[in-house]
Amino acid sequence: METLSNQAPYLSQDAIDRDPSPAAKVSRALENEAVQTADINWYGVAFLVILPILTLPLAIWTVQTQGFSTFALGLMISLWTAGGLAITAGYHRLFAHKTYQTGSPMKWFSLLFGAMTVQNSALIWASDHRFHHQFQDTDGDPYNINRGFYWAHFGWMMKKNKEDRTYANSLDLKKDAAVMFQHNYYAWVMPLMNFGLPTLIGALAGRAWEGFLWGGLVRMTFFHHCTFLVNSAAHYFGKKTHSQVNTARDSLWVSILTFGEGYHSFHHAYPADHRIGHRWHHYDPGKWLIRSLRFLGMAQDLKVNPKAPA
Repeated sequence: METLSNQAPYLSQDAIDRDPSPAAKVSRALENEAVQTADINWYGVAFLVILPILTLPLAIWTVQTQGFSTFALGLMISLWTAGGLAITAGYHRLFAHKTYQTGSPMKWFSLLFGAMTVQNSALIWASDHRFHHQFQDTDGDPYNINRGFYWAHFGWMMKKNKEDRTYANSLDLKKDAAVMFQHNYYAWVMPLMNFGLPTLIGALAGRAWEGFLWGGLVRMTFFHHCTFLVNSAAHYFGKKTHSQVNTARDSLWVSILTFGEGYHSFHHAYPADHRIGHRWHHYDPGKWLIRSLRFLGMAQDLKVNPKAPA
């Protein structure tokens, strides 16, 4: 495994993010504030409010009239798992923090199934997350918990991003052809993966509606709020195990719901480490997947901070 210093290498490719001066910090904060506008993000409202409201009666009606099959349960769990691993091992640890290197198969798995979770493109997700670490618990943090639990959970996504956003903190990702393909065609990739794939799987089993409802709508809604707990609950409940300076906390139950993301105090203390559940017994499927890829020769340069506890 590759060791590293306690700096933030996920920002190292951008000169302004290597500059620790107060002027540079102000510049970054102003850029981040300019990312969001005061306008309502109706795309966010549709997927985070309107669709869940419509999904609930549809799910109740389907259970009452058709029941709930093992096929529906299996499809939900399978796609929830694929999306969860794509976010934790892909969007988060591969793209946002560069904690390991991998080839095209894992990269495309992360981009396709990450799009299925309806959490924006990998470029937008990683850029937001880098700001979150750079300006944690301040106005420069997009999902600053000090603005309230609701804001950190999903309120921040109700604001529209500027169309001319530069992604200056993610120039490394802008050079990645696969990342940019997903970003540029996200409006097509997301619905095909989130609704098209589950419906197709359901249709092949003679259960197209179940595929669309349980594998698409219900799974998406459930997954959203599990993932959002990392931004809200993991900064609100649990223990400040590794730092008393910031709000990040370690929470086993959040980790279980998010494929290993719940040991958040450790992650904020050592963000460039490929582990989040750092001890052998910690529940961290993201870590297990990355190490499995290394065993298969599909991942290299797994980062471990030498100052982190074993």
